[in-house]
Amino acid sequence: MTSIFRTVMGADFERLHPELQRRFSVGLSSGEACTGRGVMDRIWHGRGFVKPFLALGTTRNILVPRTGRHVPFTIENVPYADGFGRETVTFVRTFDLPGRSRRFDAQMVLSPKGDRVLDYLGTHQHLASDLFFRAEPDGSLLIRSGEHRFREGPVDVRVPELVGGEAEVRESFDDATGRFRIQVRVVNRHFGPLFGYSGSFRATYTDIRTRGVRAGLRPVREEVRA
Repeated sequence: MTSIFRTVMGADFERLHPELQRRFSVGLSSGEACTGRGVMDRIWHGRGFVKPFLALGTTRNILVPRTGRHVPFTIENVPYADGFGRETVTFVRTFDLPGRSRRFDAQMVLSPKGDRVLDYLGTHQHLASDLFFRAEPDGSLLIRSGEHRFREGPVDVRVPELVGGEAEVRESFDDATGRFRIQVRVVNRHFGPLFGYSGSFRATYTDIRTRGVRAGLRPVREEVRA
């Protein structure tokens, strides 16, 4: 067995920086979880009309409604088997903004065909995105989103391009500082940049077989539809 990220990337995984290989090897087979702690140099939003949508998303821990600079944050990547028996890795980001911390939750599973990662967003997994992973020539990792879908009860619809956003994530490792660097950018094809952040962090690894998944990290509701 290998991690869901190594599986989806195949031989391309070996082109990643060794520290990125370890970070994205977290899984049930490795028995490791990864916790990153660092600082977001900047959290930004697009034009004013996006704020109501960001505020609505925070009710389910999707996106972040506030901007900021030099914001402490934590990212928790913990593997577990969900209620449907699928290996899942959490991507729970907590931003320590003044006055109140904000969370951006996601859980990732391998698609049934093994050709992409499914990214379920929020506490109730109402939104799902296809993610595609690629190693860059410098050993960094590029992640791009594909189709977005909304699921609630019997509703299962594709999110129209007019209101959806394309996400691009770039993660690298800086040998000089011993820190991971991350840059996230979400753009709408019609309205331009919507949301993003950039910063750096250090990672530590723990044995999930002794620590397990802490309370509150798993979603309230799980979605089986791929």
